[in-house]
Amino acid sequence: MKALTLRHLKPELAREIERKARETGQSLSGAVLALLEQAMGLTKPRRQRHDDLDRFSGAWSADEARAFDEALAGQRRIDPELWG
Repeated sequence: MKALTLRHLKPELAREIERKARETGQSLSGAVLALLEQAMGLTKPRRQRHDDLDRFSGAWSADEARAFDEALAGQRRIDPELWG
């Protein structure tokens, strides 16, 4: 394998690489290699986890959930003449 030395890194870039290494538990070299492989399309990016709606999970009472399901029941019917 080849070795590469990077010089003249901007302080902001160095800080971000260090932050990434800390977040992922990697060495600086490992973090840079992972970032380069991802940028060059050599690895698939990790799926992003979306949890911004988690606070709403379980927020309705059973009666509210039932009323919502009943309100949507009519919209879930398929008209065979249109889709048959």
